[in-house]
Amino acid sequence: MKKIRLFLTMNKEIKKLLFESYFYLGWARILKTFPFAKVAPSLGEQMQETTISHKQPSKQTLSNISQAIHMASRYTLWESQCLVKAIAAMKMLERRNIESTLYLGTAKDDAGQLIAHAWLRSGPFYITGSEGMERFTIVNKFAKNV
Repeated sequence: MKKIRLFLTMNKEIKKLLFESYFYLGWARILKTFPFAKVAPSLGEQMQETTISHKQPSKQTLSNISQAIHMASRYTLWESQCLVKAIAAMKMLERRNIESTLYLGTAKDDAGQLIAHAWLRSGPFYITGSEGMERFTIVNKFAKNV
């Protein structure tokens, strides 16, 4: 009940971002069911990066999208981990003509097992997956220039 009241007190722009992020999280989760080779071309230019300089979007826009993705991912009926969040955020940025780079990395966990992680950067700001990304070796990246 408390969360419903909190949602109702949010401004209209944040509510729209939450609905949009929920939609894109679902879309990204569906994409994850396909072979990665089929999905990869839609993610941008492989092994390329966008510029790190901060150009067009405001930090507030990037922050709002990041927060909406993280909030909505907690309430999805499906798994919304790092890759799903990164793809969803990339599509939200693409819709606003904001460039981004999606990174895919691998590392070994404490038990020696191979683990993977994905994160998204736009300009100098990390939108999703920044937690723990320094542990991972980048194995692929996709630049989405708009």
